[in-house]
Amino acid sequence: MGAIERLGLQDRVCGSEVSAAQAQTEEAFGYKWAKRDTYESAAVQDASRNWLLERYCGGDPSVLDLWLSGGRKLILDAGCGAGHSALLLFGERLRAHDYLGVDISSAVEVARRRFAERNIPGDFLRHDLLTLPIPDGSVDLIFSEGVLHHTDDTESAMKALARKVRPGGRFAFYVYAKKAVIREFTDDHVRQALKTLSDDEAWRALEPLTKLGIALGRLKAIIEVPEDIPFLGIKKGTLDLQRFFYWNVCKLYYRPELTLDEMNHVNFDWFRPLNSHRHTQEQIERWVAQVGFVMERLQVEEAGITAVARRPG
Repeated sequence: MGAIERLGLQDRVCGSEVSAAQAQTEEAFGYKWAKRDTYESAAVQDASRNWLLERYCGGDPSVLDLWLSGGRKLILDAGCGAGHSALLLFGERLRAHDYLGVDISSAVEVARRRFAERNIPGDFLRHDLLTLPIPDGSVDLIFSEGVLHHTDDTESAMKALARKVRPGGRFAFYVYAKKAVIREFTDDHVRQALKTLSDDEAWRALEPLTKLGIALGRLKAIIEVPEDIPFLGIKKGTLDLQRFFYWNVCKLYYRPELTLDEMNHVNFDWFRPLNSHRHTQEQIERWVAQVGFVMERLQVEEAGITAVARRPG
């Protein structure tokens, strides 16, 4: 019995109508995840897997075994995209459990193919996360990696999904964190500048920005910020010049082991979706408390906020 049958659902059910911003975001992610050559290299996979393990488990994979102990679990990957994060984080563990990947975009079909290629069982559903036809209190583990902030309202999406978790179950998710003042302005400015372009045009339009990040990274220059500048959100410290630009001016992603297209994929992921909200630690803690969950892990970084919360019971 798979997740679809276990929940009494019909495969490939479609959700209700969505807003214009959500529709654009849906198309952007369908486009992005279809470009498999931009995220399936060993370099991207290794970096992504290590980052996931660090954020959710403190680098200790045995934490996943604790989450999945006590029998066959029902795992909901809320906003699965191409199944990228779930396959990297859980891997072979998925064979022993019932996995349901849900996504509003056509990427759900990419996920279906990628699971099949690895011979890992899984069910998939294309649906809006806020109106999932899943009974409340039925899911053992919800995993939502970098998705909630791409809905119309992060808080509403988080609370709608929280209702689906059974007593004793967990909700593990990651959302973007608010950045420095200039970076926040630049992010929204670029996002709006791309708004009227097609996905192909937006991808190409971001290449010069990505190349600037590469140029800055290859400089290997170090900058010393002598004091905090609170009204700009800039913190004192010693930083690589590329990272100073990255955190305080504009997202110019750079990893020396990645290709131009692989880095452009990351920048496209950030700038293209119109729904791309950023949040504070206080917001996340408040929302988790409001749904009556207990925070088991909270990792706050400049990039984002990772939370693992458990429903008592």
